Amino acid sequence: MSNNSIVIVGAGQAGYQVAASLRQEGFEGAITLIGDEPGVPYQRPPLSKAYLLGKVGTAALRFRPPEFFDEHRITRIEGSATAIDQERRELVLASGERLAYGHLVLATGARNRVPAVAGIELGGVFGLRNLADADGLSQRLGSAKRAVVIGAGFIGLEFAAVAAARGIAVDVLELGTRPMARALSVVTSQVFDQAHARWGVRIHYGQSLAAIHGDGGQVTSVELGSGEVLPTDLVVYGIGVLPNAELAAQAQLTVNNGIVVDAHLLTSDPAISAIGDVASFPSPWSSQPIRLESVQNAVDQAKALAARLTGKPASYAALPWFWTDQGELKLQIAGLADGHDETVVLGSIEQRQISVLCFRAGRLVAVESCNRPADHMAARKLIARNTPLSPAEAAAAGFDLKAFEASTRETA
Repeated sequence: MSNNSIVIVGAGQAGYQVAASLRQEGFEGAITLIGDEPGVPYQRPPLSKAYLLGKVGTAALRFRPPEFFDEHRITRIEGSATAIDQERRELVLASGERLAYGHLVLATGARNRVPAVAGIELGGVFGLRNLADADGLSQRLGSAKRAVVIGAGFIGLEFAAVAAARGIAVDVLELGTRPMARALSVVTSQVFDQAHARWGVRIHYGQSLAAIHGDGGQVTSVELGSGEVLPTDLVVYGIGVLPNAELAAQAQLTVNNGIVVDAHLLTSDPAISAIGDVASFPSPWSSQPIRLESVQNAVDQAKALAARLTGKPASYAALPWFWTDQGELKLQIAGLADGHDETVVLGSIEQRQISVLCFRAGRLVAVESCNRPADHMAARKLIARNTPLSPAEAAAAGFDLKAFEASTRETA
């Protein structure tokens, strides 16, 4: 069978984008987009920020209105896939329907890692991954006086900032010694630690969750590993995610921390690709395969795949970048700082406007910019073209990252 029929499993950022990009690239065949949530595909990042604050409604979350999919001949199916018949090139849905495909795209995303503790099933305990989670949480925020967040990662701290802004007393439990430690340098972590303390958020470092207690089916408190008990009206957990790779594993595709793909985003079956949060892929920016949970990665992989499926193949090599909004702080990260051994700080920590340049063996590998958007844009360009910049140069008095980028642009 030719690639004239493309079936996409997963209607999140990656799934929507590959469908839209296929049409932009001139693909004229059938496109089927399968999602397990009602309604049209929508953005997830605002759920833990602007949506909870009431700054945007559900209509503003949509990537496109319903008529877009009709006009672009993208068939939407609400349902879930249960099996892949590779020999017949058919996808089996939970309804029993079988969809023939010329090429299958797995954009199945990831799901919340759920704390394995007693009481996790109580009312008032939430993960925050989809619109239903955000709607349930929003209903509780109006009456909540106290909240406990499990995990000081991006999602947990985004919610903590929102709750604190609404006058809720917030406690955060974090096993580690600093916030967002998996992704950030020590300096940037300290900026956010101080900011949350200023907003009234209490972060309990080195603390685990032992149990969640309730009354009448509703949460009333959490018990820490130390034995301390914190009264609360709601609990939000954000302790990482698990890739939804079960469908691929059942089909005996290679799975290792996600669905393993090559530089062209192909799985071990040449008729199946995987993109987005579920894909583990080789990257020129990492010494080993990586799996990224970011809008940038989902969008760029979808565009790269659409180009390949329409005859314009290229290895996926996009520079990773990320962001988080917490209170008045907007953090933008370019590159991957894993294993960095030296940092240079630009700007003012006191004014909460800094860029932390992360070097590994003398090479700039990542820049964390807090409230310095011009630095972020310059960093993305510098790192992407591998412009040489030494720590000593960056630490020199008067060094300006944006000006340096502009001065090296023509010679790059």
